[in-house]
Order: sequence, then C-alpha cells, then structure tokens
Amino acid sequence: MIDQASGLRKMQDLQKVKVIAVSGGKGGVGKTNVSLNTAIALGQQGKRVLVLDADLGLANVDVMLGLRVKRNLSHVLSGECELDDIIIEGPAGIKIIPATSGSQSMVDLTPAEHAGLIRAFSEMQTQFDVLIVDTAAGISDMVLSFTRAAQDVMLVVCDEPTSITDCYALMKLLSRDHGVFKFKVVANMVRNPKEGEQLFAKLTKVTDRFLDVALELVAVIPFDENIRKSVRKQQAIVEAFPQSPAAKAFSSLATKVGQWPIPKQASGHLEFFIEQLLAN
Repeated sequence: MIDQASGLRKMQDLQKVKVIAVSGGKGGVGKTNVSLNTAIALGQQGKRVLVLDADLGLANVDVMLGLRVKRNLSHVLSGECELDDIIIEGPAGIKIIPATSGSQSMVDLTPAEHAGLIRAFSEMQTQFDVLIVDTAAGISDMVLSFTRAAQDVMLVVCDEPTSITDCYALMKLLSRDHGVFKFKVVANMVRNPKEGEQLFAKLTKVTDRFLDVALELVAVIPFDENIRKSVRKQQAIVEAFPQSPAAKAFSSLATKVGQWPIPKQASGHLEFFIEQLLAN
C-alpha cells in the first residue's frame, strides 16, 4: 500500500500534472460537453491532455466523439491489461481513458478495486500536462472521491433551480466532510454574459450565507444551437463550429485553465484513495 502511495507522488513530482475534476451534481447540465470541449481546446493550444471518463457505469465520452473502444477500465481492473493499453486518441491529439457503460459492478468498486485503479495510474507511461476527470452525475461516493482527488474542481451549473440546488449540495458535502473549499464555476447554456453573472450571483448568495467556500466564475458558456448540431455529428463544437459563440467561450476557458498554477505539494492524481485505505 505504501509503495502505491509513493508511486503516485513520484508520478506527480516527475510530471507536474494539472488535475481538474468536472462535476456539478445534477445530470443534464452539459458536464461532459464542458469536459470534452475544454480538453480539445487545450489540445489545440498545444497541451498534452488526458480525459478520464469517470462515469464508470454510464460512460459516454467515447460515444460523444464517435470513437470505437475495444477495451475499457473494467479490463484494467480485471488485470487483463494496463491502463496505457486502453487509452484511445481523440481530436486535437487528446487521449481518453474510456469507462464502461451499463455495468453496476463498476459503480460499486471495492476498496481493493480502488487500490487497483490507483496502482494503474501510478504505473502509467503516457505523458500528459492536464488530466480532466469527467465525473458522473449525482453525489455518489465515487463522485466525491474523484472530486477530492483533483487540484481544481470545476462545477458546471445552468439556470435551473434543480441545478443550483444540486451544485450547492455537492459543495456542502465536499466542504463539510472532505476539506474542499475552493470551486471554479462554469455557467452553462445561458443566453448572455449578464445571465451567467446573475446565475453565479444566485449561487454565491446561498453559499455565502451557509457555507465556508470560495467560488470563482471561470466561464460563461452561451446557449448555442451549434452544440446540438455538433452532438449529432459526434464532434466537439470547438472542432465542428470553431467560430460559434460557445466554441469561442470554450477556447477562452481552455486558455484560463492552461494558466492555473500547479500546487507545489503532491496533490491530485487520486492519491487520496491510498491515504484513505491506509487510514482505514
């Protein structure tokens, strides 16, 4: 166990990888779209990007991009292959770790399987600058685990009461029980920048009153019919319609992400799994 933890820290020290979890609580807020478009825009800007599809039971990253997957995380956990063996290449040179679709066993990983997943990460040979973790909807243990692992937590919220409520619930859990107090917010599918700022204000009004957290609005992504068109084409909007309003917003977000500092201490890279297992 201790060897696994040191392996993860060694990987972090060698590679200086930026680890970002994209979450939001509610499903249907465009979280995977945000993850993929940000990743591809970063790839277009010359970054080496790895996307982990962390919706382990209902994977959809590969489907959204029309990619063929032969093996996925379940094959790594069963010992059939290494993590490097399942990585597929997406647009702009990004790399993707596909998960499983329709598998309850992947949703309910045991502590030993968690450890196996971490060991797989610590032994990866693939080099990258940014790891984007696209989490599942909801506030399951798996979502909380992956979100806690990241250096930056990016929450996707849209202007619906349920989205705001679920986003708040996720922040409450992470801040109260898991020591995560800083969140970057993406206001998604809004009509104009002012609406995005008003949405952010609604969120901060609640968090300022009840939670000890710091929020930062990092992107306002406009509602754009081209997103629906790009989804039908199984392409990201930054590739299919690069001059569209949403694509420009994603490119701007990617530029910001590229400038976020990497903490000096080893964090992220899911090493907390090992610390939790050692503590138990």
